[in-house]
Amino acid sequence: MPGAPPPAGTDGLIVAGGTLEALKWLAAVLMALDHVNRSLLGGAHAFLYDLGRLAMPVFGFVLMHHLARPGACAAGVHRRVMGRLLGVGLLSTPVYAALAGAWPLNVLFMLLLSTAVVWLIERRRHGLAALAFVAGGPTVEFWWFGVLACLGAWHCCRRPAAGRLALWALALASLWLVNRNLAALAALPLVWCAARIELPVVRCRWFFYGFYPAHLALIWAWQRLA
Repeated sequence: MPGAPPPAGTDGLIVAGGTLEALKWLAAVLMALDHVNRSLLGGAHAFLYDLGRLAMPVFGFVLMHHLARPGACAAGVHRRVMGRLLGVGLLSTPVYAALAGAWPLNVLFMLLLSTAVVWLIERRRHGLAALAFVAGGPTVEFWWFGVLACLGAWHCCRRPAAGRLALWALALASLWLVNRNLAALAALPLVWCAARIELPVVRCRWFFYGFYPAHLALIWAWQRLA
């Protein structure tokens, strides 16, 4: 997923590029552990499930941070991101369906829907954005609540304010309806800390797009061999 920092001198929330990359690594590890626990260990470790609920909000934040950069929409960033998410989402669908079922669509489609809603808002097509949100929500993993979590992060990245932070917190809390816990709220202190440190982590531009289908395929293969 994207992670380049916005240019200096903006009013938005700025997290250093290396720190964003570290957040993606953290989210990838938590996601993989959660999937291993669910698919190979029968969900035996509740703490791995709880930690895994943090992965999507962190990936969503990094993506929305990227989309919130000044000039990103005009530069075609949203369209490129949607193309990548669609391609990798489709590539991941067969193995995801084998592990978790064919419905709803995997999390990459949720990130794709969130990006599409943001793109439509940026283009002042608010009616279409609302339609995409309402119609697309039940078709993707984490439903409307995942999209709301991403939109909350996007608004805070564009212009941090107490009211926007409160709305983002409410959106993260709404994931209780899917997760049956409030672990997603841990994304807030994590992002607060991330905005205050700079980590020297090298960006891997395409790695995380490939990681999602690859780790699912490895888990599926292990299931077949075990």
